[in-house]
Amino acid sequence: MAENTTTKNPFTNILVSGIRKGLLPGKTQESRNWFRNTAMKANRITENKLLASSEILVNRTEVGKMYLFAYDPKTKADLPYYDRFPLIFPFKALPDGFLGINLHYLPYPLRAKLMDLLYNYVSDPKLNSRAKLKITYSLLQSAATNKYIKPCVKRYLFSHVRSKFVYILPVEWDIALFLPVENFKKANVRQVWNDSRRIIGKV
Repeated sequence: MAENTTTKNPFTNILVSGIRKGLLPGKTQESRNWFRNTAMKANRITENKLLASSEILVNRTEVGKMYLFAYDPKTKADLPYYDRFPLIFPFKALPDGFLGINLHYLPYPLRAKLMDLLYNYVSDPKLNSRAKLKITYSLLQSAATNKYIKPCVKRYLFSHVRSKFVYILPVEWDIALFLPVENFKKANVRQVWNDSRRIIGKV
């Protein structure tokens, strides 16, 4: 029997469903897997619908927090491919934008491995609304995380952001991680993920 939902927002729907089952976001591997797998099965989730239904939209990013947003790269003509709707953890602020880890560049199993490692660097294990990743140079260079992060590091210019930023609450990280909203242009997702696997294999 289908569960009742009170909103069209996929994050809230999945979060509420998980909590009703007694699963606390991010607390155990079981709960992480449930939220991730449920998100991956979400149907008809488009960029526009997600932007329209999102509850927290902001104008700027903060290092260590997670966001989704629409993007049109300045150098897209020269890029082999790019993600039109990145899912990022910014890790360095720049005068005209930021450097971020775009998790969409990893196939789902490798996203999960990276996120499991990143949970060790959360400022508050209880995942309250102010929690964020404590992203440091040592984290980015650590042997455990570097190989997964390497294909994901991208630069973003504020002047080429084409929407507000959807702020992803920490309790929603695992949902966003597997929500099928990556939107690659100039190449299909399999090509992108195969390239990322090759990069990881060389690290």
